[in-house]
Amino acid sequence: MVQRKMIKKFSDLLIGRPLANEKGSREKYNIPFGLAIMASDAISSVAYGAQEILFVLIVLGATAYQWLTWTSLMIIGLLAILTISYIQIINAYPQGGGAYKVAKENLGAKAGLCASGGLIISYILTVAVSASAGADAIISAFENLAPYKVQMVVLLIIILTVLNLRGISESSKIFALPTYIFIFSMIFMILYGLFKYFVLHIHPEPMYTVPDRTVSGITLLLLLKAFSSGCSALTGVEAVSNSVPNFQEPSPRNAKIVMALLALLIFFIFGGTSVLAIFYTAVPLEGGPTVVSQIAFAVFHKSFMYYVLQFSTATILLMACNTAFTGFPMLMYIVGKDGYAPKQFTLRGKRLGFSVGIVALSFIACLLVIFFQADTHRIIPLYAIGVFISFTLGQFGMVTHWVKTKGKKWKQGVVINGIGSVVTLCTTLIILVEKFTEGAFIVIILIPLFILGQLKIKAHYDKIAAGLSVSRLRLNKVDFKLHYEHIIVVPIASLNKASIGALQYAHSLSGRVIALNISPDTEAMEKLKRRWNQLNTDMELISKYSPYRAVVTPLLENIYQIADEAGDKEKLTVIVPQFMTKEPWSGLLHNHTGLFIRESLLKKGNIIVATYPYNLDQEEDEEE
Repeated sequence: MVQRKMIKKFSDLLIGRPLANEKGSREKYNIPFGLAIMASDAISSVAYGAQEILFVLIVLGATAYQWLTWTSLMIIGLLAILTISYIQIINAYPQGGGAYKVAKENLGAKAGLCASGGLIISYILTVAVSASAGADAIISAFENLAPYKVQMVVLLIIILTVLNLRGISESSKIFALPTYIFIFSMIFMILYGLFKYFVLHIHPEPMYTVPDRTVSGITLLLLLKAFSSGCSALTGVEAVSNSVPNFQEPSPRNAKIVMALLALLIFFIFGGTSVLAIFYTAVPLEGGPTVVSQIAFAVFHKSFMYYVLQFSTATILLMACNTAFTGFPMLMYIVGKDGYAPKQFTLRGKRLGFSVGIVALSFIACLLVIFFQADTHRIIPLYAIGVFISFTLGQFGMVTHWVKTKGKKWKQGVVINGIGSVVTLCTTLIILVEKFTEGAFIVIILIPLFILGQLKIKAHYDKIAAGLSVSRLRLNKVDFKLHYEHIIVVPIASLNKASIGALQYAHSLSGRVIALNISPDTEAMEKLKRRWNQLNTDMELISKYSPYRAVVTPLLENIYQIADEAGDKEKLTVIVPQFMTKEPWSGLLHNHTGLFIRESLLKKGNIIVATYPYNLDQEEDEEE
């Protein structure tokens, strides 16, 4: 009891006290907090979006910066299309679910599961990439932390997990301030950087020399590869449409406002950063200072604002993780409600959040970070393909939706989502081709496996529901006067207080009681028989020798034999004695044969299994 109270106090301190169901309406975002949480993934892309484009284009030497402008404009144009399209999805599906719900209802279950599979992968990679990129920003300022990067990233993910388990309301308040510090720091850096360059005419020397040209000129393949690398900047746009129910009422209106503000922020911050990367000649480096770090140094040098920007960049990258911690549990809740994911994902935790989804996301992301050694450049190629598959299916699903419903302005909807369908499909194919050998093929393998697994989960739940359904029963005709003859079997290894207690309980239930003993030790068997004769009881003892030292298998075989002999008119109840102690670690010191026996016997139709708990500590307290 004392230990339970201590564990509860620690849990309350770490996560917070349980919230009543009635407080669920308060656990929702308003517009400022919603923007801080939902926009963090998208706007954090400036920390590595322009850098990923330059990684590809730098083979052009100084010419790379000219093409960076065009590539960035292409990505911003794609963002505008996606923003308008997702506002359409919010209007049509205010209950949330985004591309999954749209594709499932308009293109079929498998298309919906394909979209959800892409989103699941995207959310997991968002946490892994963003936490790793956040660590990169910290290491850019404190290079001596580089050897501890993986441990740092795992620790950051665990901290975010705990904060998100505290609930939407509290976590949004914690994360809003650093997000807005980043937004205003970036806006100030862009404006001051442009003012310094054009008005003050201060053109500082770049930190690093631009590499010499290694290819003769720009090619379509090179440009498409740069575009596909920069498209990682668009992940996170879908989170708002997935999480519409998380907004305060009117939730669709608030979600659309957040989408519009998000688009404006991306346009200014991503576009402005790309422009400054050109003017201040930021050079992408493996393992060196990030592009944003180089720009900040060129604009502020190592002043107070430089460190503010570095830490706020690290923080916003972690906030991008928080977008996934919001979107993933809500998506899994919606998928789980449809029966395609374990029902545990639909349960709210003590703080009214979907705790299972939060913990599952954290665990898988940590495994990815350890496997890829927190290298963002290795993880990002897997990143964009999943979310762009969901983008594409969502757009095609909306076209079908408008054609089927033919509501107001349905033709306008077809045009908007039709353009979105073509653009996102082309982008998906570009990313798939360009990133296939870099890891995109893994996503193409994983999504069909996800679909197969989700279909099997659905089939299992459908089978259970059909088997338990009472729809064909006449409830007023159910007979509660059925009478069964009962046989009770108590498996015992020896005579002790736990087994005697179980036998006493079995005898009190009346019926035929059999004590069943299987032993590889003849001396132990004889000792048991001698003690049994001293009991002076009418209960039957069956004791059998096991020459090959097996106990569980012959025990089950004998119970099955008794059950078969009993037939349908008799019910066999197996009472398994089990001693209990206070120490939670004591379970590691004992085998769990009883658990295996219970799980095996429950598969037999006419066998009922019960556990007789014998509490050792309770007896000690009574003796005292």
